Amino acid sequence: MVRIGEILEKVRTYLPESGVDVIQKAYVFSAAAHAGQTRRSGEPYLSHPLEVANVLADMRLDEATIAAGLLHDTVEDTKVSIEEIDEEFGEEVGDIVEGVTKISQMPFETKEQAQAENIRKMILSMAENMRVLIVKLADRLHNMRTMEHMPAPKQKAISQETMDIYAPLANRLGLHRLKLELEDLALKYLKPDVYNQLCAGVEKYQVHGKDYIEKVVGLLNQMLEENEIPGRVTGRTKHVYSIYHKMVQQNLTLDQVYDIIAFRVILKSIKDCYAMLGLVHAAWRPVPGRFKDYISMPKANMYQSLHTTVIGPDGERIEIQIRTEEMHQLAEYGVAAHWRYKDKAKVKSKEAEQFSWLRQILDWQKQESDSREFMRSLRFDLFKDEVYVFTPRGDVKELPEGATPVDFAYLIHSEVGDHCAGGKVNGKLVPLSTPLKNGDTVEIITDKQRTPSRDWLKFVKTAKARTRIHHYLRTEERARAIALAKELLEKEGRKMGVNAAKALKEGVFEDLAREFSFKGTDDLLTAVGYARITPRKVLNKLQPARPKSEEKEKHREKGKPAETRAEMTPEETRRAQASEHVSIKGVDDVLVRFAGCCNPLPGDTIVGYISRGRGVTVHTADCPNVQNVEPERIIPVSWGGDTETPYPAKIRLICKNRRGVLGRVASLLAQEGVNIDAGHFHSTVDGNTEIVLTIEVKEAAMLYVVLEKLSALDDILEASRMTAPTRSETGRQHA
Repeated sequence: MVRIGEILEKVRTYLPESGVDVIQKAYVFSAAAHAGQTRRSGEPYLSHPLEVANVLADMRLDEATIAAGLLHDTVEDTKVSIEEIDEEFGEEVGDIVEGVTKISQMPFETKEQAQAENIRKMILSMAENMRVLIVKLADRLHNMRTMEHMPAPKQKAISQETMDIYAPLANRLGLHRLKLELEDLALKYLKPDVYNQLCAGVEKYQVHGKDYIEKVVGLLNQMLEENEIPGRVTGRTKHVYSIYHKMVQQNLTLDQVYDIIAFRVILKSIKDCYAMLGLVHAAWRPVPGRFKDYISMPKANMYQSLHTTVIGPDGERIEIQIRTEEMHQLAEYGVAAHWRYKDKAKVKSKEAEQFSWLRQILDWQKQESDSREFMRSLRFDLFKDEVYVFTPRGDVKELPEGATPVDFAYLIHSEVGDHCAGGKVNGKLVPLSTPLKNGDTVEIITDKQRTPSRDWLKFVKTAKARTRIHHYLRTEERARAIALAKELLEKEGRKMGVNAAKALKEGVFEDLAREFSFKGTDDLLTAVGYARITPRKVLNKLQPARPKSEEKEKHREKGKPAETRAEMTPEETRRAQASEHVSIKGVDDVLVRFAGCCNPLPGDTIVGYISRGRGVTVHTADCPNVQNVEPERIIPVSWGGDTETPYPAKIRLICKNRRGVLGRVASLLAQEGVNIDAGHFHSTVDGNTEIVLTIEVKEAAMLYVVLEKLSALDDILEASRMTAPTRSETGRQHA
């Protein structure tokens, strides 16, 4: 266990004595608060805050942060209140402790939801004070170091969370050392066999490669001396997880990973960095495609360095990183390096520059009400590799690898994304799904009439784009569902003798919403529009119970055409027919529509598709439009009985281009009692004619009899039923 004396000795090298006194006071306070408490290992609980403070001291953080590290568990695990912390140590320390304190458990439905909300709140706390997350990361690091005392399932769960969230966050903050150790420790518990094999292999390599490392370091130092460039050189083997990640990405064995050794050259100026790069490339052949200039184009966390891989001495492939001392400090300690500045304004300026990504996360999280969806987006946003593109004005924008013009549009502004109509890359129009590449210049074409498309979700990469598109679609679908619900309620109300429109206007539905456990009228109407609750069930609450004899009489009257359909529009009549002739398992009184893509007929095997905001759409079971939809929105339906009502069906005829063919087709259909509702024809490339007709038949069997007779006509080469859109209709959405 680390001693407070060791921590104080470290901080005295960079803090004034007044800062050391604050840390000493925090230690005494924490020791008294945690007196008698122990960890799973049997050690005094105080060992944990001491280790956290030691990690923070190694990062050379200020006294407020280290004091908060010593006190971070006192509010939750002891009787100490945040007010006492404020009073004893001031609001600066109190704010950090309050932010780091484990979030109180709330009655979430699932563990996944609880974890998502906890992480979400942690991200929000970063907006107030970045040091909150740094202390939290130090806390997680020590917990990972001592995880052998936890049960195996807990080890895996905590390690997975560390790999998913904490290590990527450390990377985003530029805390490179923390990130590497967190990844190694997480791999140790997630894949113990792999971890142990790699450790053994790396250890063996270190023994045999020690002489080689010394040789390369000597040659690099010689280059510096001969060219009078002041600097220093270090060599090391890469971390276990870095090697594992490369093996998985490139499908390699350990023996095939050539650049296990990495060398760093730390210099005084940027000019010296580029000079040294030239010397390295002159001495050893660079590997094509392995040079990266993060000095002229820094990473999102402001990391700067030159990276190159060369064929070094003895034909070995080695990686060399070249950077200035200031860049090295930022690479190792990231945001923590900013607290070394005495000028607080400079600290805030550096933070604002370095963490624009955090502001973006905070912006889109406000629009994402679902914590689990927020987590899915956050995981992607943290793990991304970057590409750098230019605006037409020459400004550099960072996007995740594989990002598209739509992602770029939302990065510029939410309104630009919402009305994105097209994109130009390097002056040429490209599809909106085109992946962007480093150095592309991107221009967005907007149109106020254009709105986000569900198809965009198939290719966008940024969390902001996904969240904005989801938000727009949910808003639109909800509005359509509410409008449909009002239509259904008014229609059902006319049958039941209830004035639904008047009840809505008078606010009666507010009380009904509470009866059905909804927050308000709109939530109730949305449920009706999505077919989660039937209009009759709602309206029954507004209607006193009828005697059974009266109900039977009402049902008898329902079948009278003069009293029911005379008042309906043609569209309402068609819907009523669909509702009468199709039975939906488990659902009554819901709007039913027939799909225009496959035009189902009685006798066809059919399925129902819950169209958000449009009731249930009936398709044939083999319709291509329902093969790739969400399975949970498919419901079983069946034909409800015999009917004399004709249904539309599309047929396609391929015939020789001869006089009188169309007349013979029309004559045959008339003889069969089939009406032609619409049609068009055109010449094909082989000189024949394609005729597409919409005809009206009573059932599928009748259609196939007609097709067989049409096939027997002279000059008819092919007669078939159409179950997909024609070429002129391609692109319409029917489901």
